[in-house]
Amino acid sequence: MMDLSIARLLAEYPYAAAYFEQNKLDVSGYEELTFPQYLKHFTQDELEDLAIDREKLLSDLEVFIAQMQEFLGLGASNQVHSLTILPGHDKSGGAEGFARFTIHASEIVSIVGPTGSGKSRLLADIEWAAQNDTPTGRSILINEEVPDNKWRFSSNNKLVAQLSQNMNFVMDLTVREFLELHAQSRLREDPDAVIDRIIEEANRLAGEQFRMDTPVTSLSGGQSRALMIADTAILSSSPIVLIDEIENAGIDRKKALELLVAEDKIVLMATHDPLLALIADKRIVIKNGGISKVVETSPEEKALLAELEKMDAVVQHARHKLRSGSALSAADLNRENFEA
Repeated sequence: MMDLSIARLLAEYPYAAAYFEQNKLDVSGYEELTFPQYLKHFTQDELEDLAIDREKLLSDLEVFIAQMQEFLGLGASNQVHSLTILPGHDKSGGAEGFARFTIHASEIVSIVGPTGSGKSRLLADIEWAAQNDTPTGRSILINEEVPDNKWRFSSNNKLVAQLSQNMNFVMDLTVREFLELHAQSRLREDPDAVIDRIIEEANRLAGEQFRMDTPVTSLSGGQSRALMIADTAILSSSPIVLIDEIENAGIDRKKALELLVAEDKIVLMATHDPLLALIADKRIVIKNGGISKVVETSPEEKALLAELEKMDAVVQHARHKLRSGSALSAADLNRENFEA
């Protein structure tokens, strides 16, 4: 780090500018020097007049950058490559039906089971990085280790971004203002480009497009969900995304999952939709509050998924026509019209 020029240092760690400002160090005109070289340009009199301690400034800069990396979720210790669920018990006290289950980055796992079976409880256990201290007795490992307490208790290091069935905004902001606040809080370089990408992706997911100047309180349920999925995929530092019943979101479900996986997220979704259940690499089956079994999606099921997608295309087409005020005809329900 200290062998980087100041220009390169600011490019890679833009928040270093705040460090220079706090310490009243004007680096203008010295961008081609390294920070140690810059500190050496001061005369002895200047060092005394400005109360500059070279060694302390050097060590403090490294600490400052490391702390900012941790705060922003960019440090090496914040990289999550795998999530492991260790079994607990169901509502009757019986052991769960698996030994251990590990999910890796860019994998999608669905959670299926009857209403009230305990799907949301599993999502909560993961969100809280349970350590045999919840009603299920489950434990969660991160990268095959007991998670650091920061994942459980720090407001700056969120292990999980959870997208619930209802996304309600209360802030009197436009979509752009909302995204600008988030981008600024993450200290992202080129925030305008990030915001543009989020809007573009959100509008790919939403049934009805919206503009930058649309108030977030005016977004429909589907638009809100699309915005938050795009924001979570592109801007959030949370490595795990938990989704509760995305089928009710009024968005393009498949594109939403593809976007999240492309950003190296671990994705778990509670669903009643057979199409979403089979899109997943594996599915967790919940019964009586416990994990009954973990099932890997078979080649036969993947073949059936192709048939389900054709059926779904028919339904989505019919929904679009009805929403636009058009009448349906027999041709609209002909699956052959939707063959790839």
